[in-house]
Amino acid sequence: MEATEETGGGEGVGGGTGGERLRRWRLVLGGGGADGTGCALAGRDVAMDGALSSLYGGGGRKKDRGQGRSAGLGASAPAVARWLGDIRTYFPSSVVQVMQRDAIDRLGLSALLLEPEMLEAVDADVHLVGTLLSLNHAMPEETKATARAVVRKVVEDLEKRLATRARATLTGALDRSARVRRPRHHDIDWNRTIAANLKNYLPEYRTVVPERLVGYGRASQAVKKDVVLCIDQSGSMAASVVYASVFGAVLASMRSISTRLVVFDTSVVDLTDQLDDPVEVLFGTQLGGGTDINRALAYCQSRIARPADTVVVLISDLYEGGIRNEMLKRVAAMKASGVQFVTLLALSDEGAPAYDHDHAAALAALGAPAFACTPDHFPDVMAAAIERRPLPVPDRSSTRR
Repeated sequence: MEATEETGGGEGVGGGTGGERLRRWRLVLGGGGADGTGCALAGRDVAMDGALSSLYGGGGRKKDRGQGRSAGLGASAPAVARWLGDIRTYFPSSVVQVMQRDAIDRLGLSALLLEPEMLEAVDADVHLVGTLLSLNHAMPEETKATARAVVRKVVEDLEKRLATRARATLTGALDRSARVRRPRHHDIDWNRTIAANLKNYLPEYRTVVPERLVGYGRASQAVKKDVVLCIDQSGSMAASVVYASVFGAVLASMRSISTRLVVFDTSVVDLTDQLDDPVEVLFGTQLGGGTDINRALAYCQSRIARPADTVVVLISDLYEGGIRNEMLKRVAAMKASGVQFVTLLALSDEGAPAYDHDHAAALAALGAPAFACTPDHFPDVMAAAIERRPLPVPDRSSTRR
């Protein structure tokens, strides 16, 4: 827990660095005889301690203030709404979002998110969107409009953050991937030209005779690449579903890319016709349930018309409930036909969730390494796949198991 600098009012705590350190430990430990700090709180610190106690207190019985922590938000929407206002007052936004997630997990507040006044009070982020999507089918009609507004705000913020760089990176990759035989001088790709003409090296002149020039292609309105996003809807993939839907909309807005978006659990749903509105895509998903990767890949494979110009991105934790060997055969067949196959264990800022290591190793053996990818890194991965370069796989030490 990190308190804000502005949380003053701790008159009962000694001044100076030592006093501030004790004050923070007192807020973390929750008071009582066992905390060992001997610190008393006053002013805003008392209210801050109360907000922490409501969430992280031990035991379910409400205790008197100063006699230890007790969890105590209960199932009251007004009480929770007040608590949400309190934590926004006392903590920075990054801490607020962590506490909101902890409240949903620790105190079972999911049901309260079905109430419009609660949704209006919560600070929205990707994780809240995932929770709302998992509650979608239990949501009363009077709440759905508010939920959509919350989801739309998060999606629009993500698009502002991610879209410009994604379009620029992918446009450059598309132009470089479209090579021409007779490029103008400033369009020559010298690295690829030299590589293509190494057989014409003249040792006596220490030079390469460029018999064949390789150049960058000019931008055009023609579709250059087909991209298939195949997204696992299992509960652990909630953040990945949100980010993939946003990127799907960005890709669909680029005329040079034909984008297909497929979500799956034990069934397969093609949401391509909704790609112009990622909010509709998200509400068309159903988080949770089983997983049949083989069936999803079979559907994607059946929709591939130009293998050499197709990138398939499987976003899944690889816990396969279908036929494992058939799944691997499909990946091998797609790669053999010329498809660029990318496996992402997660598309989120948190790194990889728990995933099936055996399946990840089997895919890597097929030349499709499985790794977690942050949203900021995703355009670079897609650019490499479009240009048929080795994928920029992050350092495995940074991928959590």
